[in-house]
This record gives sequence, C-alpha cells and structure tokens, in this order.
Amino acid sequence: MRVRLTVLTLSFYLVFALLGCTSKPAAPDNSNNPAATPATQGAANGTTEANEPKEPKEQKEPREAKREPIIVPTGTSVTISLTTALGSKLSQAGQTFTGVIAKGVLVGSEVALPEGTKVSGTVTDAKPLGKFAGGAVLQVRLDSISLNGVDLPVQAALRTFSAKGKGKRTAVIAGGGAALGGIIGALAGGGKGAAIGLAAGGGAGAGGAALTGNKDILLPAESAVTFQLSQSLEVKR
Repeated sequence: MRVRLTVLTLSFYLVFALLGCTSKPAAPDNSNNPAATPATQGAANGTTEANEPKEPKEQKEPREAKREPIIVPTGTSVTISLTTALGSKLSQAGQTFTGVIAKGVLVGSEVALPEGTKVSGTVTDAKPLGKFAGGAVLQVRLDSISLNGVDLPVQAALRTFSAKGKGKRTAVIAGGGAALGGIIGALAGGGKGAAIGLAAGGGAGAGGAALTGNKDILLPAESAVTFQLSQSLEVKR
C-alpha cells in the first residue's frame, strides 16, 4: 500500500515538472515602468512594429511672405480713355463719368495700374460758349480707380479745358454791320433813313457774330485725358 502511494506521488511530481518545462514564461508587465519605451515594449511583446522606422511627417509648406504694396508716387501721369462723351454744352457740373486706363502705369519694372483698369470721375464745371462774350469751360476730376474689385480713392489735379469767345472780332463784325447800314441809309435819303439803316445794320452785325462764334468744347467717347496725381497712391498686391 505504501509503495503504491509512493508511486502515485512521484507520478504527480513528474507530471507537474513536465508541464512547467513546456509552458512559456509570461511577458513582463512594463506598463508601470516609466523607463519602458515603445521599442522595449514591442520587443517584449514579440512585435517588430517598434523597430520599423517611422516615415517623417510631411513638413508644412511655409506661408508665402506678405508682399509689400506698390506706391505710385505723386506727380505720376495717368492717362484714361473716356467711355462717355463730355462737353461744355453737353455736360453739367456734378455729373459723373467713366473710363479706362489707356496706358499701364509702371513703378520701376512692375505694372501698378494695368491698361484697361476702370476709373470714374466727376464733371466739376461746364459752361457753354457765351453768345457775345466769355468762353466755354469744361473741368473734370478723377475720383477713383477700380483695382482687384476695390475702388481706390484718387487725389489728382483738376483737368480744365477752355475755349475763348470771339471777343474783339464780335465787336468788329457788329460795328461793321452798323456802319454798312448807315451808309445804305444815307444813300436812301439821309436823315431818318440813315437812322433806320444804323438800327438794321446793327442787328444784322450782331446776328452774324452769333452765327460765326467758336464751337463748344466736346470730348467724344474714347478721347484720351491725362491726369496728374497730387498725392501718392498705394496699390495692394
């Protein structure tokens, strides 16, 4: 009986010994170990992900440096082409007009104001030619330039067009007509006839002066008008 118990006991010990040899040792728990790194943890877990080199993250492209604005200096000439006709008799003070830049404006080697850029302005004065004295006047102002969808205020010198009246020539024609009327009246009988002739001749002379007077100022569409900046203009890019 004792021999049988001894054999069973030895058999149990042998089985336990064999099971202990065949079982794998448990991986150490490094979760609480601050010195443990992903590489060591991966090695402990039997994985190779930690050993594989990670691709570098894509570097963000640097932002494009902000470009400084172009400064169009004072005194720069800006030539525009009118899209509407203007005239001393045709226009009125306060009337607005439009146009486009006829020739691109350069600052150094850069185009600050491209050809075809829209502009707007105002008629500040318009006086038709007088019947006997005075002259025709047309004065215009450049107000703004539309660039990249933004209206840039413009400070430019006024542009004035003027035409003088007949002046002395008007008086000469009127006087000559009166004198001619007086001569006709004298030949007709003098006295009262001469007075009638003077009146008739004066009227005829005046009418002739009005009919032969200078024409009013007229700037048809597509006419070129040049303005000069009285203050520098900042153009953002």
